[in-house]
Amino acid sequence: MYISKVSLVNYRNFANANFYFKKGINTVIGENGAGKTNVFKAIRLLLEDASIQYAYKLTDSDFNRTLGNGLWKGHWIIISIEFDELNDEEAIQSLFIHGSGIAEDEYVKKATYNLFFRPKADIRQKLAELTEGDIDGLQNILKDITIQDNYETFFTGKSTADFTDPTIYKELVGDFENVIFPSTIDASKFGSKIPHQLSVAKEVSFTFIQALRDVVSDFHNNRTNPLLTLLKNKSGEITEADYQPISNLVNSLNESIEELPDVKKIRDDIKSTIQDAVGLTYSPSSLSIKSSVPDEAEKLLQSLKLFIGEPGEMYEGGIHELSLGGANLIFLTLKLLEFKYRKSKDTFANFLIIEEPEAHIHNHIQKTLFDKLDYGDTQIIYSTHSTQISEVSNVENINILAKKLNYAEVYQPSNGLNSENVGEIQRYLDAVRTNLLFAKGVILVEGDAEEILIPIMVKKVFGISLDELGISLINIRSTGFENVAQLFHNDRIQRKCAILTDLDDAICDTTELVTDSESVKKYKKKVTASQKKGLERKVKLDTFEADNDWVMTFYAKHTFEVDFVTNNNDWEVRQIIGQVYSDQPTKDLSDRQLTSTDVAIYGKRVLTMARHVGKGWFAIMLGKHITPFTEIPDYIIDALLFAKETYSSEIIADIINYRIEKNVEADDSLDFASCRAELLKYRNGDIKLEDLEFDFDLIIPNDQIMKLINKLK
Repeated sequence: MYISKVSLVNYRNFANANFYFKKGINTVIGENGAGKTNVFKAIRLLLEDASIQYAYKLTDSDFNRTLGNGLWKGHWIIISIEFDELNDEEAIQSLFIHGSGIAEDEYVKKATYNLFFRPKADIRQKLAELTEGDIDGLQNILKDITIQDNYETFFTGKSTADFTDPTIYKELVGDFENVIFPSTIDASKFGSKIPHQLSVAKEVSFTFIQALRDVVSDFHNNRTNPLLTLLKNKSGEITEADYQPISNLVNSLNESIEELPDVKKIRDDIKSTIQDAVGLTYSPSSLSIKSSVPDEAEKLLQSLKLFIGEPGEMYEGGIHELSLGGANLIFLTLKLLEFKYRKSKDTFANFLIIEEPEAHIHNHIQKTLFDKLDYGDTQIIYSTHSTQISEVSNVENINILAKKLNYAEVYQPSNGLNSENVGEIQRYLDAVRTNLLFAKGVILVEGDAEEILIPIMVKKVFGISLDELGISLINIRSTGFENVAQLFHNDRIQRKCAILTDLDDAICDTTELVTDSESVKKYKKKVTASQKKGLERKVKLDTFEADNDWVMTFYAKHTFEVDFVTNNNDWEVRQIIGQVYSDQPTKDLSDRQLTSTDVAIYGKRVLTMARHVGKGWFAIMLGKHITPFTEIPDYIIDALLFAKETYSSEIIADIINYRIEKNVEADDSLDFASCRAELLKYRNGDIKLEDLEFDFDLIIPNDQIMKLINKLK
């Protein structure tokens, strides 16, 4: 038996979400605040025996924030867990056929276990009695509802409905807009009540390992110490006969300590001092100093401490002496051992939930840990921020969380793809490229030059990094963009993916002349071949991105290097001529060619320079000379704006202010007083972006900020 699906409706930051899981190891990834902890809390409410009590203590703060300001009143929180491959054991089967008639097959193989946090029967009855469209009557009922007095927690089993379907939700809960509420609930669709004594949590092995925050403190706390938990469990298995010799030794030790001369002397001195102070009448009738080394098995085992030696060291010290990573690894190990002890008991299914295991743990250990933790009879679900863990995760077993305003969405990146497509993605997603799974937007590039220079240009020119924008720039190192870009689709990851590539348009007249030398003919043929490939690539990508609003391709007319110079950036390239060439005649020729206005001349030179030292090294050298006044080609700016769907007024205002400061540094005679005043109005929401255009156009008409404003407005 394993969890195949978890559905959340109106719970915390999930307004309406489905998580899909498979047997074995599963991964949940997402940015901070996206809801990784919340989905685990939801699962624990139904499957963790110690958390069942909290299912009956939900509050209005557990409702999704889209139902804020009292809008939660009358609505339900629904947590539904679907199980697959149930076995035919009577105890587990009774959970899912109870009160629902006879199963069609010999036994139920797939079923759900649901938590409803809903208005009590009297409120539901009042709602059902409302006349359709009676808004005033509805408000009169809702205004007096409180969680404490009017809500209940209700568990059902063997439902067949998809609670995340808005139509199904209205059928079960009600249509608040049209004031239509059901008078009865179809148990065959929504499930029958499961008595508390038949809780699934009592029939399965479930272990939750929380995120590793301060494990040294946890080791010092008797409630959270994982070693103590293991020892307590084992203490009950020690027989009286086995323990009696130890108990006798402890008692003898206590007596020996009490009989030490210094102990007896201190006891007598305490007694005489009290008598001297208050007299015999008010002195204690007796006084002893006793050794209290416990002789009970459980208490004696509590005194045991763990001593560890770091890898490659001879010294063995306490937990507090370990590195953070070492302490976390030991804590995780003990929790895993606790799970192994628990699952060894007679249970129908084993579930291990691990929250962010990567904290303070070395990259190689993270990958090894994920690779090794594969119990054949256990379903494991991780949450993680780690690209190392994500790299070794099976893309078919990943759920990706995306944070939206007041709610989160869940994506399954392999949904709808065949095994061949999944294999293509899996081969590309190494530790670097898995960044795209965490990003708010993605830009795919084909080579090292774009990977190195685009982040530098964006930071230098706009004063903001791609990381700050939430954009991952991924180097595909080829033109096979489709292998990764297929992840971004309405059925999979609903995030923008911009593809940056070259049209490889000819930089010269490719007509072969009789007077051409062999080298010129060879060069023209090469340019023609590149142009042909560029056109073929465009046709292929046009077909690929058709009817997919999440993917768009942006083209350099020629190549990245050529278009860079075309955008008035010859100065930057000329600064590295001396690093590329050593002989003066070539240096002088290169400088003249790069200042030419003919693309056939400067284009050939910049490409020759890049090939001469290698495009990656060329980009590294060039990156040192990027300035705030380097011109970013239009197609790159367009890709940036596409990859990040929305730019807040705060971000735009910060970029504009940065451009003001850089222009003042370059020319302190510029007067931006009116621009600053208008920018403040824009930041406060008093004017629109296009209202800034006039003032800036008067002072810096050719600055890149004008281009950005025009593209954003």
